[in-house]
Amino acid sequence: MLKKLLSGIPALVCCILFSTQIFAQQKTVTGIITNAKDNTPIVLATVGVKGTKIAAVTGNNGEFSITVPAGKNTLLISSVGYDEDEISISGISTVKVSLKERQNSLNEVVVTGYTAQKRKEITGAVSVVNVKDLKSIPSGTAEQMLQGQAAGVSIIGSGQPGEGSNVFIRGITSFGNTAPLVIVDGVQSAPGDLSTLHDLSANDIESVQVLKDAQAAIYGARGASGVIIVTTRRGRGKATITYDGYYGTQRVQPGNPWHKANPQQMAELFFLAAKNSQQVDSATGNVTSAQYGTGLSPVLPDYIKAGTLSGVSAGNPAVDLKKYNDNYAKGDIYLVVPANKTGTDWYHAIFKPAPIQSHSVTATGGNDKSAYLFSFNYFNQQGTMLNTYLKRYAARINTVFNVKNNVRVGENLYVYFKDNPRIGNNGEGNEVNTTAWEQPIIPLVNAGGGFGGTAGSGLGNSSSPYAARVRAKDNKGLDWQMQGNVFAEVDFLKHFTAKTLFGGNLDNYYYYYHNYRSYENAENSASNSYGEGSGYNSNWNFTNTLSYNNIFARNHSVKILAGYEALQYRGRNVGGNRINYFSDDPNYLNLSTGANTGQSNFSGGYTTHGTALLAKVDYAFKDKYLLGLNGRRDGNSVFGPNSRYGNFWSVSAGWIVSEENFMKNVTFVSNLKFRGSYGILGSISNVPGGNAFTAYTSGGGSSYYDVNGGGSTSLGFYAGSYGNLNTSWEKNKILDFGFDATLVKNKLDVSFDWYKKKIEGLLFGDQAAGTAGLGANLPKVNIGDMQNTGIDISATYHAKINKDVNFSIGANLGAYKNLIVSIPGAAGFFETAGTHNTGQQVRNQTGHPVGSFYGYHIVGIYQDAADVAKSPTETDAAPGRFKYQDLNGDGKIDDKDRGFYGNPNPAYTLGINLSISYKRFDFSTTLYGSFGNDILNYTRYFQDFWPQFQNSKSAALLTNSWVPKDRSLPRGQWTAVNPGASYPIVENDSKFSTNGVLNDFYKENGSYLRCKQMLIGYNFAPEVLKRAGIDRARIYFQAANLFTITKYTGLDPEVGGSAATFGVDYGNYPPSKTFNVGVSLTF
Repeated sequence: MLKKLLSGIPALVCCILFSTQIFAQQKTVTGIITNAKDNTPIVLATVGVKGTKIAAVTGNNGEFSITVPAGKNTLLISSVGYDEDEISISGISTVKVSLKERQNSLNEVVVTGYTAQKRKEITGAVSVVNVKDLKSIPSGTAEQMLQGQAAGVSIIGSGQPGEGSNVFIRGITSFGNTAPLVIVDGVQSAPGDLSTLHDLSANDIESVQVLKDAQAAIYGARGASGVIIVTTRRGRGKATITYDGYYGTQRVQPGNPWHKANPQQMAELFFLAAKNSQQVDSATGNVTSAQYGTGLSPVLPDYIKAGTLSGVSAGNPAVDLKKYNDNYAKGDIYLVVPANKTGTDWYHAIFKPAPIQSHSVTATGGNDKSAYLFSFNYFNQQGTMLNTYLKRYAARINTVFNVKNNVRVGENLYVYFKDNPRIGNNGEGNEVNTTAWEQPIIPLVNAGGGFGGTAGSGLGNSSSPYAARVRAKDNKGLDWQMQGNVFAEVDFLKHFTAKTLFGGNLDNYYYYYHNYRSYENAENSASNSYGEGSGYNSNWNFTNTLSYNNIFARNHSVKILAGYEALQYRGRNVGGNRINYFSDDPNYLNLSTGANTGQSNFSGGYTTHGTALLAKVDYAFKDKYLLGLNGRRDGNSVFGPNSRYGNFWSVSAGWIVSEENFMKNVTFVSNLKFRGSYGILGSISNVPGGNAFTAYTSGGGSSYYDVNGGGSTSLGFYAGSYGNLNTSWEKNKILDFGFDATLVKNKLDVSFDWYKKKIEGLLFGDQAAGTAGLGANLPKVNIGDMQNTGIDISATYHAKINKDVNFSIGANLGAYKNLIVSIPGAAGFFETAGTHNTGQQVRNQTGHPVGSFYGYHIVGIYQDAADVAKSPTETDAAPGRFKYQDLNGDGKIDDKDRGFYGNPNPAYTLGINLSISYKRFDFSTTLYGSFGNDILNYTRYFQDFWPQFQNSKSAALLTNSWVPKDRSLPRGQWTAVNPGASYPIVENDSKFSTNGVLNDFYKENGSYLRCKQMLIGYNFAPEVLKRAGIDRARIYFQAANLFTITKYTGLDPEVGGSAATFGVDYGNYPPSKTFNVGVSLTF
């Protein structure tokens, strides 16, 4: 043993001597980096050793310390907003460097797909988001902060806390999911999933880039709808602790947002409709109403329901609270419901002011050996709608270690928990639009303390939104999520870097809900129920790349990257429901305490795999002629063996004209670059994992077979979903031409792009008619082609007015035109977004934009018998009713006269960001607008034209609807008292010519301009803060959603939805004006 130990001593001595020699050759350089203009220290400047990946970051006083390997004698100094500098450290160990403020951002490093490039080298269409402007938007969802920050990027959000947004890059590009690929620190999101971006803490974000053209081909089948690349913050410099927080209040829309009639007006409208429908006593002309009495004029009752009676006066024996019962277990329901003669404000009964707050603590530090960032964020947004909220607790740790001069390892980890109960849907019948439907004479609560509702005669059949929200107080939606990666980088042979990264996302969710017995409505449930469910979604990507970076003969710059990537997406869910619990106590309810009868359960899962080979080449000659090549071969298990693999590529080129000699005397042009790109990308966002194969299931009543012919049955299987082995990738062919310019002594930056994007083989549910059998699901197939053509423009002007005033204004505009090029089949179209009464609202047809509204076009209101006689034949045509256009000219109005009447796609979107600083004060504001799009106000249909007074009505119907002069005449001979009326005649029956079919009366102009935020801040002087041990302190006051300019009459013009329901307003949760006060402190 001793012999073995002694034998190792010479080797150990050699190692020690060798190491000592190496460390003796190294040296430590210290210094200070300052602003050349005023000699103030520059914090967070990067100091790197040229020819290596070794770097350090300056602290709060601009100081740094870095270890320099033997043979290296040059430092590279850089900082955001300053020109880079290069200094020699030969023979010295202490330096002081002054950096000049940069007049443009051409050398800013931008992440563009597995690599990073300087802005001046980019040959594709990339939007770089100003993170400072992004963070100024108070929101619980990071994607909403992107609204108005990048040309061609449309964000359509919701006022509901935690609700996801629709994100479109250069318009709608599919009949299904059009969400872009999101990459956070190299970790890719699942197809069509924005959750990795959705719940990011804004204070953790370092940079955001948006890839919009064919250069996203490096992501192959994932990049067709664009790519959003997010890099989170890293530690640097002296150890610091920062607190950022704000607290505010959200205000709801005041007044009468639905423009509803009050109870007396509703009663008068009821009588008006009865008279117009000739539902009166033939002798007296009186109207008979269970609620409003019998006579020529209505009288409001004292009670809308008492026992079995409706329209009851005070003193009636039926008004007996001793008989009151709202408990099914105690016998028949007996309600006593007083009339609210002044009117119930249903909207403000469930929408009320609510607080919002966010608190973040971040610790950072680093040197040339290691860097770290720890952060914690608590976000709490109480929804303005009762019992909706988002509470989120999030923590992040990002670290990196320089193991050796050429080896770096690190990780980025983000974990959070959120509690986020929300309304069940944004469609027909949700609590938002029932605030428009519920009649104002109904009280919030009845005389017995229970809920008021539509149980009385003539009050409709909607459910009380107030009761629904109060009963939702015990519902929960819980989510635990972890996102992150580990990585390692090695530099070798001077020009090569190998990198491996493994990262992913794990989302575990759990929810439960209660449906309580209802008694207050016209349509009630005498049983209660409880349901719960849970599941998980996970994805990971294992990415390995090798890059080569070199400059040949001084003029030829080459960057090459090659790699392999493996991906997996997996998830499962399980849930159940039981009914008829004997108690409504939420502490008692679980799946084991309900009745066996009427129970239901479900479970499911998916797994998909992907692999890819990728390559990227960037070449520059004399730093002014640029060429870029991208390629990727993707394979994915969602497709059958016939089409499992796809090849995607792009080529791009750029010419920096301003570097040419003939431009040297053009002094107002600092930089001018022309660029172009073309490529083919793919998409799999709309394909489920088992799409290629037919799946079988079994069930009682659906798969019993008489096997032996003797009458006995055996349980078998039937097709639950059909597969298609030939379904293939969507292919996006993208052509882009643009230029980038810096003008007027570097004060004005301009970027312009024209693009044409053709999508071939669009993936959507099979629309072919045929027998699917027992309601089996049809597969996704390649159903047609689409094309988007448009422009993106962005411009930023920044100037220093004097030593105290700085000014910057930026604007971005995205405009596009969408066109469906082809849909297979003889019809060349398919329809979506149907309801039970109006038929299909949306038609996708060759030659028209996606999501176009389709129905009858109104050309006026019939004024008299002569008008009816000279018009095309129309079912139920009569004076006072709608007159439709005869589109095919055959002299009659029928289904062949339905046509396109609205386009939900905006003509252009606009974002404006303005900032001004004066000494220690700063001001900023962000505006966002969408223009040229139509909205189908479906809530208005249910409010004003639902037959037999099922719902509330607009007050305008009483004053601006068509009214006949003499009802004693036959119906066809009526003429109008007010022939210029905007609304048709008010009737009780649904007529083809009035409201029985969808028409363009409900279409409205959806254009709007909104002030997203306005902020005033103050930065305290350092000399004041030193005594308290504070490095920096700032206080600010902010208003969000301060005003909206629009002609739209609904709650809010920001109406999203899928491609099938885009622009159809069923009653969306509106955004709220928010007023915040915030503080930022650095120690």
